[in-house]
Amino acid sequence: MTKRLLLIAALSLLSMPAWAQQKVEITADVFTVEESASEAVFTGNVVVIHPSVKVWADKVVAIYGAAGPSDIESFVATGKVVKLVTPEQTATGERAVFTPGDQLLRLTGNVLVVNSGGTVGSQELVVNLETNVSTFTSSGGGRVTGIFNSQ
Repeated sequence: MTKRLLLIAALSLLSMPAWAQQKVEITADVFTVEESASEAVFTGNVVVIHPSVKVWADKVVAIYGAAGPSDIESFVATGKVVKLVTPEQTATGERAVFTPGDQLLRLTGNVLVVNSGGTVGSQELVVNLETNVSTFTSSGGGRVTGIFNSQ
């Protein structure tokens, strides 16, 4: 594969169902394609910009299946702080994993979600993008904490 095709393949990695047909911009200090592992790896000050969400992370790995870069199995963002921002809210954690097959987004590690209704903190947030159900959980004796704004 030529370098130009690798770049096109990398940019198509984020054309997941919720992101299909939309421009995605990815910037990072380093971009590596590990064909033997079926991975595209962005490292160092990674910023993913999509019209509906912006993601910041130290590292983003897209793992693809046998059909190549358009066959995304998982999208993993990691770092000391992984930040996802939409027009409605900001969510932070240490690891975000999106699996298109089941349309689940998992944010783990010191999760904090802030929106106009308040804030919720937990160790894990699982969002089912198909059913629009979000579930916050904690572990190790911790508790889910919510602070809500009265209206």
